[in-house]
Parts: sequence; C-alpha cells; structure tokens
Amino acid sequence: MLRNNRGYILVTALVTALPILVGVILWNRLPDTIATHFDSNGAADGWSGKGFAVFGLPLLLVGIHLLCTVVTTLDPRRRNIQKKLFHLVLWICPAISVFVMSGIYLYALGVPVDMTRLAGILVGLLFVIIGNYLPKCRQNYTIGIRIPWTLDDPENWNKTHRMAGWLWMGAGVVFLVLSLLGHMNFPVVVMLVLAVSAVPAVYSYLYALNRETKKGRS
Repeated sequence: MLRNNRGYILVTALVTALPILVGVILWNRLPDTIATHFDSNGAADGWSGKGFAVFGLPLLLVGIHLLCTVVTTLDPRRRNIQKKLFHLVLWICPAISVFVMSGIYLYALGVPVDMTRLAGILVGLLFVIIGNYLPKCRQNYTIGIRIPWTLDDPENWNKTHRMAGWLWMGAGVVFLVLSLLGHMNFPVVVMLVLAVSAVPAVYSYLYALNRETKKGRS
C-alpha cells in the first residue's frame, strides 16, 4: 500500500506543508506574535511566535499526516482498506492545515474571521464526508468503529457502520447549519461528538447481544 501510493502521499504531504510557503510570502506583514488558539466564542486566547505559527504548526500536521499514513499501511487487515478510503485518510491533514492556517493568517492580518464558525464548517464537512464513507468501510484495525463487537463479527461491523454513516452525516449537516447561522457553541459540539461516538457503540453492543440471544434459543 505504501509503495503503490508514494506519489499520492508526497502530494498530500506537500499540500499539508503549503501554508509554510504562504507564511514566508506574508512574513513581513505578519505580526511577531500570532493568535493560534481560540475559545468557544472565537476569541483569541493563545498566542505563538511567528516562527512557530508559520513553520511549526504545518510541520506538526505533516508529522501527524505521515504517522497516520504509516499506521494505516501497517494494519494487519490493510487489504480491506479500499483505495478511496485510504486516499480520504491522506486528505484529512491537508484539509485541516489549509483550512486552519488560512484562518490564522487572515486573523493575524486583521481580517475579521469568526474562527468558531470556520472550525464548525470544517468539522461539519469532515463529518459529512467520513459519514458517507463509513458504510463502505470493511473490517480493519485502523479506520472505522473498532470495538470488540464489530471486530468479532463482519455482520455487526457492516450494520453498525451503515447506521453510523447516517448518524455522522446528520451530525455534519447540523454542524454546517449551526455554523453558517452563527449558533455553534460548546455544549452543542460536546453533544454531537458524544452522539457519534456513543450511539454506534451502544448499537453494536445491542446488536451483538441480540444475536447471542437468538443463538441461545436455537
């Protein structure tokens, strides 16, 4: 998998690092201290030196990108990871890097940017895209809802991921709508994240329990 996708991995790594080039071009216009963290209301509450903001953050994401790539290619069931799904994994860090660093640069240049809305739109898009792919995901140890009941039973895996796909897409749409309307807040984020995490796990457990009950009766 790694050898067959070297070009794709290189391109996505370069896109992840692209904000460095943008930062170098804007270097003289950027302040020495740049806001790199924002609270739930979109107000800056954490700052970094210009060097770390321009070079450190994108390089950190490049490192995460390469780590995710290696971990995915070492999966014992990597043959079950379809090419399109692997490519989706490769584009997550580049999307985050370009999206987030664009907001950070604009904010640093004095352009009014609602970082809460920007983050909500990014998360919403990721939820919708990932939710669309979840039902197509076959059993593996890296991507998907990897809990004992899904990993032990292919049917449980398929049923759980089909349900989770709709749930993730629905949560993504809610993120997008609330973000565009400017109503995104921390309690909503927590509720949605808990829902897409807990509901599939509970569904998978109940599905496994039901199958065990049926086997016991037969």
